[in-house]
Amino acid sequence: MTDAPRPPAASGPAVVETADVVIVGAGPAGLSAAVTLRRMGVERVVVLDREATPGGIPRHCAHPPYGLREFGWIMTGPTYARRLVAAARAAGAEIRAATTVTALRPGPAVEVTSDAGRATIRARAVLLATGVRESTRAQRLIGGTRPGGVLSTGALQGMVHLAGVLPFRRPAILGSEMVAFSALMTCRAHDIRPVAMIEPGARTVARWPAALLPRALGIPLMLNTTVAAIEGGARVEGLCVQTPRGPRRLAADGLIVSGGFRPEGALLPGSHLTRDPGTGGPEVDPHGRLSDPAFFAAGNLLHPVETAGWCWNEGRRVARSIVLGLRGALPLPAPDPAGGRIALRGPLAYVTPRRICAPGDAALDRLILRMARPARGRLSLRVDGHEIAGSTLDARPERRLFLPLPPAGHGAVEVVFDEDGGDTG
Repeated sequence: MTDAPRPPAASGPAVVETADVVIVGAGPAGLSAAVTLRRMGVERVVVLDREATPGGIPRHCAHPPYGLREFGWIMTGPTYARRLVAAARAAGAEIRAATTVTALRPGPAVEVTSDAGRATIRARAVLLATGVRESTRAQRLIGGTRPGGVLSTGALQGMVHLAGVLPFRRPAILGSEMVAFSALMTCRAHDIRPVAMIEPGARTVARWPAALLPRALGIPLMLNTTVAAIEGGARVEGLCVQTPRGPRRLAADGLIVSGGFRPEGALLPGSHLTRDPGTGGPEVDPHGRLSDPAFFAAGNLLHPVETAGWCWNEGRRVARSIVLGLRGALPLPAPDPAGGRIALRGPLAYVTPRRICAPGDAALDRLILRMARPARGRLSLRVDGHEIAGSTLDARPERRLFLPLPPAGHGAVEVVFDEDGGDTG
C-alpha cells in the first residue's frame, strides 16, 4: 500500500532467463499460488516482489486475526507473512525480493531490474498478484498545505511496526472501512491517541458493531464530515473539516488517510493487456485469465479489497487454472473480449470476472460485485433482458455481493441494480 520504490540503476545488456511460471507479487495470493503450482508439478516457479522482504501487506499488520483458514490457528500479520514465505520456499518456489518488474510483454515475458541488473524472464505463464494501495490525499482532493504527517494506513503500519518510528501522537483518521479500524488498533498499541475518526458518509462503511469501537475508546466518530484542508508547515498542525453543522477546526498533528483502495495496476497502462474499467485492474474471465491468455491474475488486484485469507484461497484456485492452461485443458477464451464483456447498469462500481467464457472448473466461480454508493433495490443478472438470478437488498459500498456466473454463448449479459425494484429491462 506504499508507493513503488524507484528501480535501482542498471547498466549493460539485460540477462535473459526462462521459467515455467513467473508470479509478480509475494503477498498471500502470489505465495499460495506458488505453493499450489509446485505441488501440482510445475518445475520452475519464480516469485518477484519489489519490497526488500516478501510477505505482502500482512507484514505491516501486527495484530490478529490471520491464518485460521490457512494454518489452523490465529496469528498476527507478520507471523502469518513469515509462514506464507516459508511454505513457498519449502515447496521449492524461488522468491526474489527487492526486484522491480518494469514491463509486461507478450510471449509471455516480464522485464525486471534489481541490484543484479536488468533481466528478461520468459515464461509459459505469468500470474499478476500485486494487490492494492490506498488512495492518496490528492486523489481525495484534500486541499491545504503539504506538511509531514499525512500517511496511509499501510505507511503508518510500516513506520511503527517495521521501522519503530512514531510519526505523530494526536492524528485524525479519515475513513471507516475495516482498514481504518486496523489503523485505530495500531495507534492504540503504540500510545497514539487519535483525536477523531472522520467518515464522509452517513454511517461507517465497516459493519456494525465496528462503530462502537471508537466511542468505547473515547474517540469521536464524525459522520457526514469531510476534510477540507490540512494546516501546517513542516508538520501537520490542524485540520479544517466540514461537518453537518458547518466548518470546524481540529487540533491534530497528523492525518491517516485510510482505505479508498485501488488495484496496484501500474504495470497495465504500458502493456498490451486490457484493463477493467470498473476496478482499474486487469480484465479477467472466470479462470483468472487476462486478454492475453498466457497472463493470469488473482487477489486484490482484481477486487479492492478482500481479506488476506480470501486472496490466499483465490491464489490457490487461479494456480490450478494456470496448470490446466499449461496442459491445454482450459476452455478456450472468448474470441471477442469486447463482445463477451458483462455490462453494468445502476450504481455498481464493478463486477469481476468481467469477461464471459465457458466456465468449466472456474477459479472465480461466481460474480463478485461492489456498489459505488449506498442504495436499496434489486440486483439482477440478465441475459438478453431476462433475469436469470437476483435479489432485493440494501447494499453499501465495500461489501461484497454475489451472483452466479452467467452462461456463455447465450446472448448479451448485464448486471443491473434497479433502485426502484422494478423491471427496467
